[in-house]
Amino acid sequence: MLRKQGMKRSMARFDIVGQLGSLRRYARSLTRDSADAEDLVHDALVRAYERRGTFRSGGNPRAWLLAILHNIFIDRMRSRRSEAARIEQAGRLAEQNMPASQDHSVRLSQVREAFLSLPEEQRAALHLVAIEGLSYAEAADVSGVPLGTLMSRIGRARAALREMEEGAPARGKNHLRIVGGES
Repeated sequence: MLRKQGMKRSMARFDIVGQLGSLRRYARSLTRDSADAEDLVHDALVRAYERRGTFRSGGNPRAWLLAILHNIFIDRMRSRRSEAARIEQAGRLAEQNMPASQDHSVRLSQVREAFLSLPEEQRAALHLVAIEGLSYAEAADVSGVPLGTLMSRIGRARAALREMEEGAPARGKNHLRIVGGES
């Protein structure tokens, strides 16, 4: 109880308004931006209020507030560096995992075209199993056909796609061919 009364007396003498000039100057020096400096001062004052119990009676309130402001600035810089590193790493991973966009687009277009050219019952059966991830039994139930019928439709669809892939030179493994000159 006595400690709380002593703290209240020391906090009552704590001239926050008188410290604002020092806090703002130091914050501007650290951030080099007035809006960021104001945010930093605000956050420092909030933290000082929340942790007012850590202020030592007889201590220097200005030094205490400046230390809080400095620590918040350091925390922000660490978190920005950490975030920048995460973003950079995510960018590198995305670049590594992304195929050449033009080749990918062409290939995706060819597969889509081949898939859409299948007869509807084959396309529907293959879609349910290959794209939606249903089991053969679940796909047969959804389609309202016997399991054997569904399996034969999927088999025919896959065979037709294989034939389209192997039979058309533009869809083969070599997407480019030499025109003119020696082959």
